[in-house]
Amino acid sequence: MKIGLVRHFKVKKDNPGMALLSQKEVMQWFAEYDEADIKTGEVDLGGIAWTRCYASDLPRAVKTAETIYDGENIRTAALREIPIYPVFRGEAKMPFWCWAFILRVAWLLNHPSQLEGKKAVQARISTLLDDILLKGGEDVLIVGHAAFMLFMRKELVNRGFRGPALRTIANGRLYVFEKAEGSEIGL
Repeated sequence: MKIGLVRHFKVKKDNPGMALLSQKEVMQWFAEYDEADIKTGEVDLGGIAWTRCYASDLPRAVKTAETIYDGENIRTAALREIPIYPVFRGEAKMPFWCWAFILRVAWLLNHPSQLEGKKAVQARISTLLDDILLKGGEDVLIVGHAAFMLFMRKELVNRGFRGPALRTIANGRLYVFEKAEGSEIGL
């Protein structure tokens, strides 16, 4: 059994660079990013006959899945990017990269401002993989988001899949994880 992870195609929304932004402006940028169009391309699917494709229900993942996979795409909120929420009150202004770092670290440290913590994300991934694996030993394609893919990889490895390390996750690139034939599927 193989599970292929693909990060959505590159989004047509430039980050604000070094402009000083308030937290409210950064959150607005993220909301616009979630709805922005993508720069479609091609993905080498490794010559694998994928039997099913799951995709995040966010537009960038849906459009990527529709572009790279001809069969039915199963859209699910379970594959959504890990959400981030405002951390501070007030209108402090910082460069975008500072905000992105602070907001992601707040999530990693389980700051109370972050409504979906690591355990909830891990449970979301575990439940989704249980569902996929219960349907049999088919080769399944999953189209999602970078941060989510890092946690998905960890769960796949914990369940006995082998695949590449994910350091810098490229847009529109396939990462294949394989479970040895005859080995038990960890649920």
